[in-house]
Amino acid sequence: MPDTGKGLLKDLFTLVFLIIVVVIPIRLFVVSPFVVDGESMHPTFGNLDYLIVDEFLYNFKAPERGDVIVFRYPKNPSIFYIKRIIGLPGETVSIHRGVVTIRTASGDTLVLSEPYIVNEDATYTKDVSLNPEEYFVMGDNRPNSSDSRVWGPLPKKDIIGRVDLRLLPISLIGFFPGATSYIPAPKTYGETTTTMVSPLPPPAMP
Repeated sequence: MPDTGKGLLKDLFTLVFLIIVVVIPIRLFVVSPFVVDGESMHPTFGNLDYLIVDEFLYNFKAPERGDVIVFRYPKNPSIFYIKRIIGLPGETVSIHRGVVTIRTASGDTLVLSEPYIVNEDATYTKDVSLNPEEYFVMGDNRPNSSDSRVWGPLPKKDIIGRVDLRLLPISLIGFFPGATSYIPAPKTYGETTTTMVSPLPPPAMP
């Protein structure tokens, strides 16, 4: 066989080997692509946004407040949802006139400032206490999102992973789309200590 043919055969074998050993395991166990269907996360994500989800991260750390995640809908595991984590295990989430207040497992009170949302009906009120391994999730488009306000807490076992990359549309490509961090600024009213928390914008991409 000519040297050129041997070289092509070797390259083809190397490519197949890499696909089997590297690409397929990464695709199955580390990251997965998802396409947004609907507007429940508007304005953070739009219909047909192409996202890459990290399935490996939560094996080593717990999901955090503010994470945008993809998960299996608890009432029908064949359906996938994308929402933002608002309440953590052991917390109580209270929604009153569109304002979200968290009573943490340690007894602290957090009032969330959420500039990323579309405001919901100001007359809406709800209180939910979370068990261990349960999360309270909501879409950023509060008036048009089926989430924990409707079908209840999200079990941890149904979480697939965190949204770590947006590939489409090209104009919005970047890592950690929708990422936010809440910075506490304690304020005391009489004997009750309330912490106002506001999200930091994600770091700018070059």
